[in-house]
Amino acid sequence: MMDSSSPVRRSDNGDSGPSVVGVLARGVVLVVVLPFRLAWEVLAAVGRGLYRWVLAPTGRFLDRWLLRPLGWLLQHLIWIPLLWLGRAAVWLWQTLVWLPLTWLWQGLVWLWHHVLWPPLRWCGLGLAWLFHTLVWVPLYYLVWVPVTWLVRVLTPVLQQVGRWLVVLGEHLGAALSWAWWASGRILWWCWALTLRPLWLATRWLWRNMVVPVGRAIRAVWRFTVVAPARWLRTSVLEPVGREIRETLYALGLLR
Repeated sequence: MMDSSSPVRRSDNGDSGPSVVGVLARGVVLVVVLPFRLAWEVLAAVGRGLYRWVLAPTGRFLDRWLLRPLGWLLQHLIWIPLLWLGRAAVWLWQTLVWLPLTWLWQGLVWLWHHVLWPPLRWCGLGLAWLFHTLVWVPLYYLVWVPVTWLVRVLTPVLQQVGRWLVVLGEHLGAALSWAWWASGRILWWCWALTLRPLWLATRWLWRNMVVPVGRAIRAVWRFTVVAPARWLRTSVLEPVGREIRETLYALGLLR
């Protein structure tokens, strides 16, 4: 027991209890630091509770009932049909347009090289030979050479030569007339054997291949692209959009 009459109890080292600086530091900690610490603990607890009971369940709900179904719908109702439609369009283009046009072009090239070009070439060679034989050679040897020789050498006999020239002109006119007639016949045969069959073949190909292929492509496009797209929009996308909007309204995410 302590003696009541004794002075204030001293420590073994002679200090008189806690110092003033320690008391002030504890007061500052209690007044300044402790409220902030308590506020931080409260906010951390509120944050953990908010994450655990609000944010995490909401995220799991949205991931399970909104994002995954929406991704499934986008993949199976939009992406996969569009992928198959693209492949079908490429196949249709290659099968109904590109291959027929390629075959048509190859057929026209073959027709030109093996059917049209040889007759046209021979017609051109024939016309050139006719012009050279019936027009140029007679004009050179029967007109130019005699006239030159007569002018230089046979000036005294120009009158007689004039008569010969009249006769020669008559024969030359007959030759030119026959050459004109022969050229007309050759041109007509060229038209009948080359250009007219080409025109008829082109018109037949256009009526019996190009026009039906175009109509088939238009019908296939309507039945494979336009009709499925219209059905997808009216039967899938619009009902899904309405269900999503109603779900969001029910959850309070849209107003």
